[in-house]
Amino acid sequence: MTRLLAFVGCLVLSCSGAVCCLAQESADIESPKHKAWDMLQTAAFSPKTVDRTDGIRALGLLHDNTLARELAESALQDKTPEVRVAGATALGQMHATESIPKLEQALADKKVAVVMAAAHSLRELKDDKTAYAIYYDLLTGERKSGDGLVAQQIDTLKNPKELAKIGISEGVGFIPFAGIPWDAYRTLRKKDPNPVRAVAATFLAHDPDPATAKALVHATDDKDWIVRAAAVEAIAQRGDPSLLPKVQRKMADKNPKVRYSAAAAVIRLSALEQSKTARNSSR
Repeated sequence: MTRLLAFVGCLVLSCSGAVCCLAQESADIESPKHKAWDMLQTAAFSPKTVDRTDGIRALGLLHDNTLARELAESALQDKTPEVRVAGATALGQMHATESIPKLEQALADKKVAVVMAAAHSLRELKDDKTAYAIYYDLLTGERKSGDGLVAQQIDTLKNPKELAKIGISEGVGFIPFAGIPWDAYRTLRKKDPNPVRAVAATFLAHDPDPATAKALVHATDDKDWIVRAAAVEAIAQRGDPSLLPKVQRKMADKNPKVRYSAAAAVIRLSALEQSKTARNSSR
């Protein structure tokens, strides 16, 4: 009799536990967190490009989350470039250093938008060498020797129509214009200058490679004023007084925005040169 009562008690407890588990599972399904994940995963696998793009891009808010990272990584293989851009962008925003190899592979994408998104995220993840190589290619149309990570498909960066397209559309979503005046963007549809190359120049400001310094100096004579202005600003931010004579001559540029940027660059580099001279004298 005692054993029977014990058995019944165990059965009751087991059933109670199962009921509790089912209740907990049901509660989890109804929780805001579960609904949120369901929404994002549904968007990530939606047949609609806009849903996949928006859903994947939102994952950038989730740091240190394996599922979010894996969804963003899988988006790099999406058939639509907008979704691949969203995936590359999200990985940078969530600081997914584990995804650096996959972002480097994305540099071989045939769409410039994807390449730029991947480069920008690599820069965010402190993979500066790879990112700088891409920006150098954008600015000069040439490839730095010895940079094996830059795939052959990067030659598409030389296509001005592709560059203009990315500058006007997708690119604006993930490329900050840094010191480039906002009204520069408003001139895009009128004169169609190339903002992507201007942004590339801005990002190259702190690349220590001497070849980059020469590329920036060369860009100060670009046919598009927005690129010239960006190159001058990058040289100023670079903080190399030896480049002072190179920007000083741009104070005579035909575009006032370039002239003003050059004037500010001359003041900044002159102060750095004086400081450097003072330090050398005190030794």
